[in-house]
Amino acid sequence: MAAESEQPPIDESPISPISPVERRNSLEKHLQQRPDPQDLKNRHILLDTNAAPALQSAAQDLERQRATDSLKKGLEKRPERAELVEKNILPDSTAAPALQGHQKELEKHMRADSLEQKIQHRPKPEELIREGILGADEDPTK
Repeated sequence: MAAESEQPPIDESPISPISPVERRNSLEKHLQQRPDPQDLKNRHILLDTNAAPALQSAAQDLERQRATDSLKKGLEKRPERAELVEKNILPDSTAAPALQGHQKELEKHMRADSLEQKIQHRPKPEELIREGILGADEDPTK
């Protein structure tokens, strides 16, 4: 029995170096700085719903399913590419989308060059009068 009474003393010091009072003060400080529920809803951390917490997951799933169904309907009604090209909504080009802007610019310059060349080779008003295409009273230079 003498061996039992000589047990080492039990260490009752806290494991954490922070005292319980400091810990309680820290918790109160954090609770005071806690954001309000509306702020959490605005940041999409809390769900903005009036449903019971047990039903919020089901409500969210139903909302997601409704959005999916709406998108599927929209895609089913989507016109074909050929129809969009026919209505001049999409360009009739097989070039890559990144190159289509350059292609359009090149076509524009080619048309401008072609018109400029045709204007330079246009017959003079005197020639048109001589060939009988214009009447003498229709001379644009007068």
